[in-house]
Amino acid sequence: MSEPGTIGSLEHAVSKAKGGPSTWNPPFCGDIDMRIGSDGTWYYLGSPIGRKPLVKLFSSILRREDRGFVLVTPVEKVGISVDDAPFVAVEMRLEPGPRLTFRTHVEDIIVAGAAHPLRFVLQPDGSRRPYILVRPGLEALIARSVFYDLVALGEDRDGQFGVVSDGMFFPIQPTEELELERS
Repeated sequence: MSEPGTIGSLEHAVSKAKGGPSTWNPPFCGDIDMRIGSDGTWYYLGSPIGRKPLVKLFSSILRREDRGFVLVTPVEKVGISVDDAPFVAVEMRLEPGPRLTFRTHVEDIIVAGAAHPLRFVLQPDGSRRPYILVRPGLEALIARSVFYDLVALGEDRDGQFGVVSDGMFFPIQPTEELELERS
């Protein structure tokens, strides 16, 4: 059996688990040297985790709690660090409705709407950083190329430039600011 808080122990516990992460509430066992970079790369002991199935497994047991980001198995809960958002939206499709469907780097499929809102965070340099909610407390940073495609679908509504998905309008920025940037 692997030591608690190691990749082997986490993988073993999840593979033997019944139920799902939402039903598990084990004790917190401390932080481990695992980090998710801002580009979505997962690291363990400073080295990238190259096995995509393992990253997908870990992403399925990721939660955000008061103490921060944790991986939760039926027998242990361990803290990890996340540089920005734990997921990256790497693809977007426009479907009738209109509905904007996003795919993350770990194959989550999310439709922007009331349950999965988009938000655009103003940065100090005046740019916007786009996110979509994947699961409660867990967002995906929308990749730059996907953000460009998203902005191309934008429209003006009541002085706000934004996008529509699943019956909701998500403002990106005031239209007035956009016009100043273009001039």
